[in-house]
Amino acid sequence: MDASAEPLHVLQITDPHLMGDPEGRLLGINTRQTLEAVLAHVRVHYGQPDLVLATGDISQDGSDDSYHYFREQTAFFEGPVFWAAGNHDVLPAMERAIRGTRSAERRYRSHGWQLICLDSSVPDQVHGCLGEKELAYLDACLKEHPGDHALVCLHHHPIRIGAEWMNAIGLQDHEALFEVLARHEQVRGLLWGHIHQSLDQETGGWRMLASPSTCVQFLPDSESFAVDVVPPGYRWLALYPDGRIRSGVERIADDDYGLELDSVGY
Repeated sequence: MDASAEPLHVLQITDPHLMGDPEGRLLGINTRQTLEAVLAHVRVHYGQPDLVLATGDISQDGSDDSYHYFREQTAFFEGPVFWAAGNHDVLPAMERAIRGTRSAERRYRSHGWQLICLDSSVPDQVHGCLGEKELAYLDACLKEHPGDHALVCLHHHPIRIGAEWMNAIGLQDHEALFEVLARHEQVRGLLWGHIHQSLDQETGGWRMLASPSTCVQFLPDSESFAVDVVPPGYRWLALYPDGRIRSGVERIADDDYGLELDSVGY
């Protein structure tokens, strides 16, 4: 087999919502327990990716302990684990946890691909916004390597989704993002977290991918906040040198994790 045709293997883990308290629960679920179950599934059924993308809401309470716990739990990965901030994350604590490590990096190039991580978090807000600085960074990265296929990664969703209540808390400056992307024909797709559900579609010629949380799942196509009974999971991607993207979602065993089905928000 031609080694040059081998894909870049990427794993996305998103929205763990960890807490400093080991017994901390979100809508009845012990988020440490479900993260450990997801990572155990990865070890057995997936193996070692080239890169792991943790696309935000790593912590629910912004505590140092929650970030250190996530770093410890993902230490078995041999490749880098990139962290992107979500709306629940507290940047100073998150940055302390990854200072001096590869998790603080934002760009990865290999196999003819460039993966770019953006910060869409807005302090004390649930919605996302990239702003001029992040958009300029993205534009510069794409200009620097026009020959690389590009995948853009962030926390907030840049398109409308079926869960209507979430559209108000997506990426507010999505039009500005798409204006930048439209100037660079090498962009192949976007990848995000935040919505706690799987999504895979094509919009504007770009592959749009979102993934289940490692804890609570949100019900697709719901008018108001609603949780889903499907189990936690993760997304894998195979990025080929010719620009193709293969991707799928894996979920852990359907078990009783204590989900509060009558939850109306958190």
